[in-house]
Order: sequence, then C-alpha cells, then structure tokens
Amino acid sequence: MRLMPGRTEAGSTSSRLFVFNGGFLTQRRVRRILQLCGHRIRLGLPQAEDLVGIWGATPTAHRGLAVAAQRGCGLLRVEDAFLRSLHPGRAGEPPMGLLLDQAGVHFDAAQPSELEQMLAGHPLDDAHLMRRARDAIARLKHAHLSKYNAFDPATPAPEPGYVLVADQARDDASVAASRADRARFLEMLAFAQEEHPGARVLIKTHPETLRGYRSGYYDAKDAQGRVELFTASMSPWALLEGAVGVYTVSSQLGFEAILAGHKPRVFGQPFYAGWGLSIDDAPPARRQRRLTRAQLFAAAMILYPKWYDPFQDELCGLETVLDNLEARVRAWRDDHCGWAASGMRLWKRKPLQKFFGAEKRMLFTEDPATAQAGGRRRMVWAGKADAAQEGAVQVEDGFLRSRGLGAELVPPLSLVTDRQGIYYDPRRASDLDRLIASRVEMSQAEELRAEHLVRSLVRDGVSKYNLGGTAPALPEGHRILVPGQVEDDASILCGAGEVKTNLDLLRGVRQANPDAVIVYKPHPDVEAGLRKGQVAAEGLADAVASHADPMALLGAVQEVWTMTSLLGFEALLRGLPVTTLGTPFYAGWGLTTDLAPVPPWRQAQVTVLGLAYAALIDYPRYFDPVTGQPCPVEVAVRRLREGRLPHPGLGNRLLSKLQGLFATYAHLWR
Repeated sequence: MRLMPGRTEAGSTSSRLFVFNGGFLTQRRVRRILQLCGHRIRLGLPQAEDLVGIWGATPTAHRGLAVAAQRGCGLLRVEDAFLRSLHPGRAGEPPMGLLLDQAGVHFDAAQPSELEQMLAGHPLDDAHLMRRARDAIARLKHAHLSKYNAFDPATPAPEPGYVLVADQARDDASVAASRADRARFLEMLAFAQEEHPGARVLIKTHPETLRGYRSGYYDAKDAQGRVELFTASMSPWALLEGAVGVYTVSSQLGFEAILAGHKPRVFGQPFYAGWGLSIDDAPPARRQRRLTRAQLFAAAMILYPKWYDPFQDELCGLETVLDNLEARVRAWRDDHCGWAASGMRLWKRKPLQKFFGAEKRMLFTEDPATAQAGGRRRMVWAGKADAAQEGAVQVEDGFLRSRGLGAELVPPLSLVTDRQGIYYDPRRASDLDRLIASRVEMSQAEELRAEHLVRSLVRDGVSKYNLGGTAPALPEGHRILVPGQVEDDASILCGAGEVKTNLDLLRGVRQANPDAVIVYKPHPDVEAGLRKGQVAAEGLADAVASHADPMALLGAVQEVWTMTSLLGFEALLRGLPVTTLGTPFYAGWGLTTDLAPVPPWRQAQVTVLGLAYAALIDYPRYFDPVTGQPCPVEVAVRRLREGRLPHPGLGNRLLSKLQGLFATYAHLWR
C-alpha cells in the first residue's frame, strides 16, 4: 500500500480524536500515523460523533474511558504494532506502526477486538495474501527480526533440547488482561517441568527487564535444579529453534513460537490463543475457528496494523517496514561495539562517522594496538589494506554511490563491508562471492523485489555516479560500448588480467570485432582530470562519447566489452551481452563471456536478478542523507533519482582539484 505524503489512508474518513494522555501530543511519530489514518488530535470535550483516543490499557486510559462514557462517543484504542523498533519503547525510539482498534484491544479477550473479529470472520483465503504472509514469516526468521531487535544473531544458542518459559514485564497490561499474577507464572513453570521430565528449563527474561525498565515475574530464586534464568540477549528465532516446548502467558514470544513451528502451551488469553495453533489452558469460548499459521500472520501483521514509512512519510505495507527495519537492525548489529578505522583520508571521516558511528563514535587510528583496544571491530579502506590490517573488515564504495564523483569528494550513499576480501579483488573469495552463490535460489518475494529494483534503475537511468549528460549521435551498425577505466584503480591492479590499459582494451576489442562500431566512453574521473587513464582513442574507436550519460549510451548499443568496469554490471541489468577481459565481480556466474580466467569458487549459475539482489541489496549498506538514518536500497535509488542530496562544500571541491593536480604531476614525473 502506498499513499502520497500528506494523504490519509484510502477510504478513511477524517475524524476528530480527543486525547487525555500527553504521549499523544509529545510523540511525533504517533501523531503522524494517526493523522495519516484520518484522525485529527484535539484537546477539550468531544461531541457524540467524535472519538476518544486511549493508549491500550495504560494507567491514564481511565481518563479517556470516563470522558467517552460521559459524552456518549466512541473509543479508539491505540497500541504499538508487533514489529516495533530496535529498542523497547521506553528507550524513546518511535514505533514503526500502530494498532488502531475501535472495538477492543488485541490482548484483552474480555471483548472481541477488531483483530479477533478479523481472525474469526475474514475469509483469509486470498492466495496472494497467503503468499505474502509465508514470505514475510520466512524473512523474519532469516533476518532475525522481532518486536525488539537489539541483539546479535551470532550469539551462541544454548545446547538444544530445552523447554522455554517466557517471562513478561511485571504488571504488563496483557498479563493483567489474562488475569495472571506471579502465582500463575509459577504454576506455568511447574507444568513445564512436569510435562518435560529431565529436560532443562530456560526462563527467558523479557527485553524490558534486561534493560532495567521493569522487573519480571521470575527471579534468581526460581532457578533451581534444572531450571535456569536465561538472561542473554539473543534472537528469539535462534532460541526457538532449539526448544522442545514453549510456555507462555501472553508473550509475543508465543506468537513467534507458532510461526517457528511450535504449538506453545498458553496460560493466558492472547490474540493468538484459541485458533487451534496452541495448547490453551483457558481459551475464549467464542474462538472456534481453526486457522493456519499464514492466516494468523496475515491478519495480525498485514491487515490489522497501520505501518509507517518515515522515508516517504506515508502509510505503507509490511514489506516496506521489513526493508526499513532490516537496514536499521543491520546497522546496529554491525556498529554497536564500535569501530576502529585505518587508512581513511581526512575528507572521508565525516561521512564514515555518519555511516558507522551512530551507536558508538568511530576511532580513527593507524596504530593496530590502539585499534584492537576496547573491544572495537577493525576496518580499513580496501585500497589501503596490507598485512598489518590482517583480519580487519575492508570498506569500499557501493555500486549506487552518489550524484557526483568520489574523486570530487562527494559523500557516498552506499558503502560495502567485507570480512573475507573485497569485491574487486578476484585473487581471494569475498563476501560478495558468497552472497551471489547463495542467490541461485530465491523466493518469489525476493525475485519480485529484485525485479522492481532493476526496473526502477533502468527506467530512471540511475547508476553509480549519476552525472547526467546526453548520448551523442552514433554511427549506424552493430555498436559495442567500451568503457574506459582509471588505470591505477584497485580493480584494474587486482583483476584486469593481461589487458591493463585503456589503449590495450581498445586494441583488443577492435581486433576481435573489426566490423563493429566501437563507442569509447572515457571514465568520468579521467575526463575530470582527477585520475590516470587518458588515451587517444581516435583510429581505434568509431566514436568517443566524452561527457556522455553512460545509461543513455547503454540504450544505444548492442553489447559491452570491458576490463572490470561497473558499466558491465549495469549493462547486464539492462539485458545487454557483456564480454569481460578482466575478472570483475559479475564475471564467472554464467552471465558474461569471460576472456580471462575466473576464480574456481565461482561455479554457481545465477540469474541477473540473483546477481542484482546480492550486489545491491545483500552486500551494501545505505545511508539516507535526508533523514540521517540507515535505509534500504529503494530509498537510496529514490534520492538519486530525485536529486534530494546535500552537495559537497567548497572545501571539498577545492581539495578534489588539488588531488587531481597532484595526480597529474605524479603521472608526468613517472
């Protein structure tokens, strides 16, 4: 679902919403979602046709309940959606969506909520909806996404074979609605031991308890014999994988247990109880329908919530929320321990700090001992990596970089990090090699996402630098585009093979294609006088497309020959045949004609969509300069297309000119 910024949800009617809880006024995200859903927040006394907004069953809800009863108007109950944020709400992070309900509240079975009505009466039989649900469940598991997400999926899980008992925050509204107390939690713990004799029992501490916000119902005194308090912060999906039984009162962990394939033992009356997917101690008698996991998920996660996209400032579908949450969570999981960075030029440090320093400021140092101190991870700019940085993560620009050249010191929107090697060096396997090989098979949702991404890139002419320009008039005939490269670039030095210069490249293409129309496109860094690689192409090329838009050129040629240029990858996305004389990252996967040897580990045969998914979604990280937040690739493409990007300052531009001048003189003195 997509709405234009500022519009309310399709089909909704604008209503006045009177509130008596300060959070509705102070939480900007909550106000905005309500506004987009057609609710205009007001103070004062409502009329009969108005609504009163209350937050779930909070201590302040009684004010709104009393006013609504006195004034004879309806209620709108507001709660966080089931995918909320990185940290618990008490940390101050805004929610990614809201649950708006005029019938009840999802965790209180005293009266049917709109979610319960949907689960009981909606057909939930649409094939497309069920496919979306199954794909989203798989994606949650694969990306280790939950309601709160400040955990590292790499945290070792306990030895499998344990029983999992979910603790909850003391006096939580969902616990009170299930009429549970500490005695009920102790009864549940006793059942877990009795029904699984000999098995270890792990009491999973609630995330808010771990953060010190609220105590739970269990404490160290309850960890006796084979019962343990499990206080590690780890992925619920990894924890559920090793469990032989799951016990809960009303925790969302019970919902996730159902999605993970368990049939949890439920001692309360949460929204997921009573539908045949759990073993219920006291289910609401009116819940008689039997549902599948996909049906339960579709109602609770796709149809019921109001999801919000902060990058577009609009309501959106679950898939967009997953895109956004994945980007945010990946950044936290990469960065929360902090980074020590080496080999970083001064002008790069500010953009790097924005990319990697939001959780803990980066430390820039060339001293390996300093870099290893304090538990920080180590990174090095890929072109500066040497034996002293062995084991450090290598960093390089991504494939959708900016509007403007890196040599002109324009900050990047995307960067890649690689633990094994780096994508342009075929002498050793890289993380990108592994990711490409893993995309031999993709789900339908992944294929659709990659297809939509590629279509938008082609339609809007988005590329690495997005410099603009036009395509010159070209001679008629079978046209071959030959992109020039920076001859001292790391991709040439590491992966060019026998052909290492633009002159030799042109000679080789002409010799192999004597009757073709050869179109030579100089590299923009070379054209700008910033890097090495100038060549007199006349006589070898039939046309020299100086300062031309490379994307427009791709629409005017029939094939591309290159050493290692990214233009070869962009040509593949547009369905053009590509011949490589070197070994770029996209060679060796069955998509190109390769005239140089390819690494033996590149044996998989992938599709263009699989290659695009790995190179543009899996591998890079993206940063949105408009919101200052990590973002998915789709947001970066939109920013590049619309041009809503800050420009480098005068200092950066002067520094780039000096850099080019020094490069020119260095070349002359060689």
